[in-house]
Amino acid sequence: MATKQTPDPIVFIVDDDEAVRDSLSFLMRSVGLQALVYPSADSFLANCPGTSQPGCLILDIRMPGMSGLELQGMLNQRGCRMPILFISGHADVPMAVRALKAGAMDFIEKPFNDQVLLDAVQRAIEQDRRRRCDEAQLEHWYERYNTLTPRELEVLQWVVEGAANKVISRELGVSLKTVEAHRARVMDKLQASSLSQLVRMVVSLRQAHPELAPGYSSHPG
Repeated sequence: MATKQTPDPIVFIVDDDEAVRDSLSFLMRSVGLQALVYPSADSFLANCPGTSQPGCLILDIRMPGMSGLELQGMLNQRGCRMPILFISGHADVPMAVRALKAGAMDFIEKPFNDQVLLDAVQRAIEQDRRRRCDEAQLEHWYERYNTLTPRELEVLQWVVEGAANKVISRELGVSLKTVEAHRARVMDKLQASSLSQLVRMVVSLRQAHPELAPGYSSHPG
């Protein structure tokens, strides 16, 4: 089976200073990274390929029109989780704190050392890659979770709460062999190799999809 190719990461650069855009674009290309440049936040919003493209965003914090902080807020509202690296020619601590609290990965003052910025870009790209891998794994689990039958879901709930097979058998009014069979199918369908892995899967799924949580919280006894 062919392996799905992951698109190469892109470093998106938004800065109203053309010289800065050119310099940053050249710096990224010098280490083999793709770069797309935008002169304003509005231009980025109108022309960005979309959040499905892996990478990171280098964003000037002070720009005419929509500021970098305003663009960050808009991206957050849209659910975009691309890592953001702010650059600024002004030592503005309150702005830096606000940007970092809103989820920015780093805040770098101009003029900056090229290697410092490149290291930050590589960390941001790696963070984005890990997040995308985790989301893809979670989606895979979700698809497999939805193949469970109502009875298998019941058994899964008791298993996750720590109930022994004999307890599940008694509570559901089925034989021990039936519980064992359902439990085995649950493990197989979710591709869980151990009970601890199964529990982690279900906890992660319920955090991402609260509708999967059971309608009761009683612990089996």
